[in-house]
Amino acid sequence: MHTLSELKSGKLSGIQHLTLSENLTSFPLEILSLADTLEILDLSNNELTSLPKELAQLRKLKILFASNNHFETLPEALGQCASLEMIGFKSNKIGHVPENSLPTELRWLILTDNQISTLPDSLGERPRLQKLALAGNRLTQLPQTLAQSKNLELVRISANQLAECPDQLLNLPKLAWLAFSGNPFSLSDENTHSVPEIPSSSYSLQEILGRGASGIISKAHWNEQPSNFPDEIAVKVFKGQITSDGYPKDELQACLKAGHHPNLVKSLAQVNESGYLALLMELIPSHYSNLGLPPCFQSCTRDNFPLGFTLTIEQIEKIVTQMKSVFAHIHLNQVCHGDLYAHNALFDEEANIIVGDFGAATMYHMLNETQQQQIKQIEQRALNHFIDDLLSICTTEDRLSKKYLQLREQSRTA
Repeated sequence: MHTLSELKSGKLSGIQHLTLSENLTSFPLEILSLADTLEILDLSNNELTSLPKELAQLRKLKILFASNNHFETLPEALGQCASLEMIGFKSNKIGHVPENSLPTELRWLILTDNQISTLPDSLGERPRLQKLALAGNRLTQLPQTLAQSKNLELVRISANQLAECPDQLLNLPKLAWLAFSGNPFSLSDENTHSVPEIPSSSYSLQEILGRGASGIISKAHWNEQPSNFPDEIAVKVFKGQITSDGYPKDELQACLKAGHHPNLVKSLAQVNESGYLALLMELIPSHYSNLGLPPCFQSCTRDNFPLGFTLTIEQIEKIVTQMKSVFAHIHLNQVCHGDLYAHNALFDEEANIIVGDFGAATMYHMLNETQQQQIKQIEQRALNHFIDDLLSICTTEDRLSKKYLQLREQSRTA
């Protein structure tokens, strides 16, 4: 985090990444003095409503975040930034996205949790677009021009007002991660009761195990342990608001509809009280660790792994076999995970995996047969990428093995 006084004094001269959060109501023009070096500008958590046309002077600017401000219109100045690739305006009050507000080099657009009802045709005329986050708006339709988005790989359109399935997305050649729950076209009267409901007074939360977009997972101990329940449990308490992937209640229903599988986090019970939604799960043994790391700015949609981390081809083959089984199981139950990634899987030394995080999951039994097949094909691409990403960390001595070549071929032809 930097300060405005540091910027004005010249202490920040030559920096590439600037973060300012000081309840700013106007864009500090001193930022323009960084035009020769600035690549990432984060103005989130301020009180901004506009950006000046001079923004285009930041000729090296690639990434701009302005979440949690008071913008009502996506600034047209963005469209004049020649190098700008990533734009994040989450949780503003944006209701209008002008045709010329989207830069020509756009790869990654985040407009989650705004008030947008329509988007310009120019969105589909940005050939480098890979990642599009639009959950939690008021969209009633998507531009037909998105059918041209041949490089689009990840889309979040949950929690909108789309009355029809956006078919222009379903045939995109690279789309692999799609979340669309919480729209009129994807509403379901199905209320899954695969696990019992229990009162929140049955347990007490202990240390936090993890935080996600949709809630917090904590270890818990029983106050009143139901019969046939394990001693050790974890509880995910969902946030009450829209997340980057959609509504928490949709995540819960998709998770329950996916059902039980040896490689899925096991659901035990749900809590559905006024203002309190939670899922009780078996506690994952402590010897499990994350299989991958989330995408970074550079990789955009693909997983990362710790430096130096490798797997043998035997480990990769075992992990892939398990993930294929998970894939077949959830799609048999007409659930699309929407976030099939290594960073959403845990593994142990014996290459056993447990898959979780149904935040982007969507039930799709309400779609027609053709659309259902298209949804499955989209997630098949995610599975292929999962295999490819694991092969990228295969030990050097195994890269000419028959198993390696077979897996690589499978990931390209499935």
